[in-house]
Amino acid sequence: MLPRACPCTLLWLVLLVTGTAGCQRPAEQRFEFSPHASSRSGLVALEDSVVVGTETGALLRLDRTGRPGWRLKFAQEIASRPVRSGNTVIAGTTGGELVRLETKTAQERWRVTGEPPILTDLVADEASVYVLDSEGAVRAHALDTGQVRWRRPAPKRETPPSQPSLRLPPPVLAEGTLVVAQGDSGLVAFATEDGTPRWRRPMAQVLGLAREAETLYVTTRTGRVAALNALDGTLRWEKQPASLLTSPPTVALGKVWVGAEPTQLLALSPSTGETLSSTDLPAPLVTRLAIWGERLLIPTSGPQGQLLVLNEREMTPLFSLQADTPLRTEPVLLGDQLFVVGLDGRVLSWTLREPKP
Repeated sequence: MLPRACPCTLLWLVLLVTGTAGCQRPAEQRFEFSPHASSRSGLVALEDSVVVGTETGALLRLDRTGRPGWRLKFAQEIASRPVRSGNTVIAGTTGGELVRLETKTAQERWRVTGEPPILTDLVADEASVYVLDSEGAVRAHALDTGQVRWRRPAPKRETPPSQPSLRLPPPVLAEGTLVVAQGDSGLVAFATEDGTPRWRRPMAQVLGLAREAETLYVTTRTGRVAALNALDGTLRWEKQPASLLTSPPTVALGKVWVGAEPTQLLALSPSTGETLSSTDLPAPLVTRLAIWGERLLIPTSGPQGQLLVLNEREMTPLFSLQADTPLRTEPVLLGDQLFVVGLDGRVLSWTLREPKP
């Protein structure tokens, strides 16, 4: 039998009402900010603030009190998470714009237009920002000028994709290698310097990728979790811990964490893929979770928007926070201050306190 948490649906309902499990006021709300538009971009953490985009094309920087430091307006939605690079942030829109801005002043360094819609989260290294479009085409823009360094076209398809609505997950960087998921065409790795293909592996309906050292972890909607060598694509192990997975993998605290249906959080061994534990959730996990010390911060995508706080060692619930909007993007921590953005676009923040024995 797998280690399994006690039936916790009722327990989470109790925590939702009380807000605590054996401690007083484990979290204090700092602010709630509404841009008056929904959001699916997720948050970008800066030193003392966060950046968020909205469906109306607004890009905002919010400080720790929830006050906007600056606000820009683009013609189209910012649907993907921007990426930070030093003291700048790079954002893309569904209208094909790509812009690099100073984080403090929002002063524009460069702007690229006329490209395909940007729906997948951006990634960057010291030389380039990498863009994966909705068809699977990849391009690298020089970080200093925005000029295209190289392009690779979308894979040719003889038949329509089996999951046309499945959003492609963000690429992953590993020592000069860019690994992307191209829908039914599987995984492809490119050299970051010039876009030369390095390896390919068939793997359809990929939900997400995560890297630790040279190991790449991959989850698929069809319930598969695989560990590959990120540099050459060699398969290290592959398991099917559930018939349906719901989230990209998170590698933390010596385990690989994935969401599954029925609504559960699974903990897998990074070295073997063995399922170490399963914990019931009140609603699906569809994004990465965050780590607060040795505690798991689990955003859930149900209408109540619960963020669950679990003790990792015993997998016991500590307390629950409620956003009243689905949480579908990764939480952000700045020290002991937690930030989340809901589907309705509201950014909420709490100060977390260490639970007392």
